[in-house]
Amino acid sequence: MQHHTTTPIELLAPARDAQVAIEAIVHGADAVYMGAPMFGARAAATNSIDDLATVCRFAHQFDAKVYATVNTLVYDHELRDCERMIWQLWHAGVDALIVQDMGILRLDLPPIALHASTQCDLRTPDKARFLQAMGFSQLVMARELTLDEIAVIRQAVQVPLEAFVHGALCVCYSGRCQMSQAVKGRSANRGECAQMCRLPYDLVDEQGRVLVSHKHLLSLRDMNRSGHLRQMIEAGVSSFKIEGRLKDVNYVKNVVAFYRQAIDRVIGESDGRWRRSSFGTSDIAFVPDVRRSFNRSFTSYFIDQRHPKNGSPMASIDTPKSMGQYVGKVIKARGAELTLDTPVSLTNGDGLSYMSPDGLFAGMRVNVAHASRVTLREPVAIARGTSVWRTFDKAMDDILSRPTATRRIAVDATLRSVGQRLVLTLSDERGCRVTHAIDAADLQPARSPQHERQRDTLSRLGDTIYVLRECVPLPGMFIPASVLAQLRREAVHLLDRTWAMSRCRARRRPEDNAAPCFATTLTSADNVANHLARQLYSDHGVTHIEPALECQMTDGQKPTSGQQVMHTRYCLRRELGACLKRKEAKKLPARLFLRTGNTTFAISCDCGSCEMHLSLL
Repeated sequence: MQHHTTTPIELLAPARDAQVAIEAIVHGADAVYMGAPMFGARAAATNSIDDLATVCRFAHQFDAKVYATVNTLVYDHELRDCERMIWQLWHAGVDALIVQDMGILRLDLPPIALHASTQCDLRTPDKARFLQAMGFSQLVMARELTLDEIAVIRQAVQVPLEAFVHGALCVCYSGRCQMSQAVKGRSANRGECAQMCRLPYDLVDEQGRVLVSHKHLLSLRDMNRSGHLRQMIEAGVSSFKIEGRLKDVNYVKNVVAFYRQAIDRVIGESDGRWRRSSFGTSDIAFVPDVRRSFNRSFTSYFIDQRHPKNGSPMASIDTPKSMGQYVGKVIKARGAELTLDTPVSLTNGDGLSYMSPDGLFAGMRVNVAHASRVTLREPVAIARGTSVWRTFDKAMDDILSRPTATRRIAVDATLRSVGQRLVLTLSDERGCRVTHAIDAADLQPARSPQHERQRDTLSRLGDTIYVLRECVPLPGMFIPASVLAQLRREAVHLLDRTWAMSRCRARRRPEDNAAPCFATTLTSADNVANHLARQLYSDHGVTHIEPALECQMTDGQKPTSGQQVMHTRYCLRRELGACLKRKEAKKLPARLFLRTGNTTFAISCDCGSCEMHLSLL
């Protein structure tokens, strides 16, 4: 077994359904998170109890974990339904719940482990200490934190820290975005986000003059921190989370396999300080490349510095759609014939895209590809020098649509005889060991070496999760293949049972009743939506609690003018090269507004904290 002083490192993958979850585990995930039947922050990604139980049975063979998202706000009339569902999740084998609503902690729950959701908006050591004191056994930190900020939180708590490493970015601090609720009546904290940040906006001044027209000014690029894995572990991260519970199976296969290989390289260079948190080796049948899956181009976000300089783009203001893989520039264009300056190998059926002169991200389909020359299915007017991206990778899609990985547990076998009994001992990388014997009174001395023959029979484990690693044969004895195969099957069955009986689930940590809350006053952005949450906060020293905006907007009530709907570390002025702290500030007026349709938001910059706020006008 792994040395007890090493730190387990977890690769945590998203799964919209059981099929995706199983493929994520096969391709190397140490854990998956997926929606419960209700109360998950992706209303379009729910799963039945039976499906979750199926995933648990598969995952637990490798000691991979299954986390169920129960991370929406829960109203008072829903609390008992939530409680009943959580008991069902426990009986299904779920390893932990991912939770936002503090009221859930005061329900009559099974001893299931609790993880703090990203919607808990963990950015400070005080918040981390409070969540640990409430009994959470893993804390996911805000995506916006730098390595230095992560390290400070690591010093404040003892429980594992989880951080996003790849995928789509919310522009607002998670859990604090009220734009969708305020404008559309669809709560992001209830799994119904209208994705207002992906809409096109006009940037206007006080007189209503348009400074930037119809651009996706709040639409961030996708996160990619694959180049920062070692630094993140050294800062205190032990669980790396991939975003994407609505992504398809091909996306999850590719991204999980990519990060599995990247994390394994870092672990392999750690001199035994770090190890995988689950068992088994994934044999990947393709070359993973995250550039070849859905992405809005990439950013490492704030991981390196709290106050990034102008010129480090975080947004994808031209399009909220996938940019895919950058191909190169157009050298020659004539009708449906294009010649590209590219090292990328294109394929018949690829989808290419480019930014048209009218500002639209336009697509084109490859009919025939030959090196750097392609014939499109339809003629296109595209200028020389135009940048081109591959937004549909036909070759990669074909590969990922087939079985692309296997995952196996390494097992060692030792054969021996004891009196009239033939004995097989199996021990595996999980630390399980079984010994099984059958009658061998009729066995005869061998006339030829038997090592390879015995090893071949014992290695026939293709319908199991095991692969033979080391084999100690029984020299000088002829063992019929049928006898040895029976012994192998029965011993493997015992190995499965031994692991199932010995594997332990983590249990919920106790609440520290004396722990103070991180604040004495809570606003609507702190998302208190039921009486149990109010009681918990009151018990820990909170004296004033404003109800969640969702609770205030009952019976068609609308938010008032001036209602803050977004709080973000992303700053539009900085993105556009007009940071108020720099001499370029005068490139844009002091007062700015965002307008979409009939809705206008006032922009305010908190330069002391280097943050931006949006409020309804």
